[in-house]
Amino acid sequence: MSGGPRPFVFDESGEAKRFAPATLRNRDAIADILRPILPAKGRVLEIASGTGEHIVHFAALFPALQWQPSDPDPLALASIAAWQLEAALTNIAPALQLDAAAQDWPVVGADAIICINMVHIAPIEAAAGLMRGAGRILPPGAPLYLYGPFIEAAVPLAPSNAEFDQSLKSRDPRWGLRSLEQITALAAEHGLTLDQRTEMPANNLSLIFRRGA
Repeated sequence: MSGGPRPFVFDESGEAKRFAPATLRNRDAIADILRPILPAKGRVLEIASGTGEHIVHFAALFPALQWQPSDPDPLALASIAAWQLEAALTNIAPALQLDAAAQDWPVVGADAIICINMVHIAPIEAAAGLMRGAGRILPPGAPLYLYGPFIEAAVPLAPSNAEFDQSLKSRDPRWGLRSLEQITALAAEHGLTLDQRTEMPANNLSLIFRRGA
């Protein structure tokens, strides 16, 4: 993610292992969406792994897959490592320092990509970079999974999401909820098409994009 650390998640508390309260609320609902779309085997890259809680949970649920966490924030990388050490799972690789907005990523291939709650807590360049990177490293037909709140032209914005959007922009004017149309257009620039939209709890969406042939 571009734009520096996320101060509302990570701070200088000195504790390596961090907690994101939303993870406990959404991880099983997300796993239900991932179950039919993930490959039977291969490598799943998570962009903006944050605390590391999601990837540890998914690695335990899907042991046949190899999981690759990543994040640009050193505090996040320390938290991911702490969760990984505690979980003692052999199918999670060491976390990569990866900025989604960068032209080059320190990974050359993946069979699926997941990205949870990033595109609204980062400049739009991070979403554009995510699509660019996914279009480059995913094989044809492979999924890119996004989760989070989005603005949709034909759907009234929930008051809680409107308040969240204003809160994000007050923290950093480059942040804020993105429109589904904008994200879909960015994806199309890099050969990705929206294959599935699923409404999730707390006014979030699961979006599945697929790399074209």
